[in-house]
Amino acid sequence: MSILHFASALLLLAATSLRAQSPAEPKVLEAIKSPDLSVVHLWAPWCSNCQAELRSGGWLKTVKDNPGVKFYFVSVWNNGEDGRAMLQKFQIADQPNVTILADPGPRKGDNKIKQFAGMSLSWIPTTWIYKGGDLRYALNYGEVRFDVLQQFLEDSKSEWSHKGEPPIASP
Repeated sequence: MSILHFASALLLLAATSLRAQSPAEPKVLEAIKSPDLSVVHLWAPWCSNCQAELRSGGWLKTVKDNPGVKFYFVSVWNNGEDGRAMLQKFQIADQPNVTILADPGPRKGDNKIKQFAGMSLSWIPTTWIYKGGDLRYALNYGEVRFDVLQQFLEDSKSEWSHKGEPPIASP
């Protein structure tokens, strides 16, 4: 094998070993740049924790109570299915501030995504709150308490700044 063929094969191997970006990611990355609040919720219809969140009615109430917030329900680890039928069952799918997306990756195994939008993904449900491209809160491990989520949304509406505050005195 010539050096050129060997180098080409090596490049091809390196390119295929890199994690391919989910088609849902560019849409989410663009959306979270908005100056408004965006909630990215990674979930799957088969996940019992995700089902419990939906059954509680918390997502529907939160979506309806926050019409100025954009909600992105991204189904992951679900073999490319977006879970729209389940979101329709709980009246979430047709809300005007909800976008439904899906990662095409497999549910199990080494090829399932472990990162989304530059963030680690190791558990679902996972919920992130963004404002103006900045991550405000990350709820990475389990069911959301909706009173807490609502408080995080309220807190995220403010402009966080410590300008003008005195520095902490060093010992």
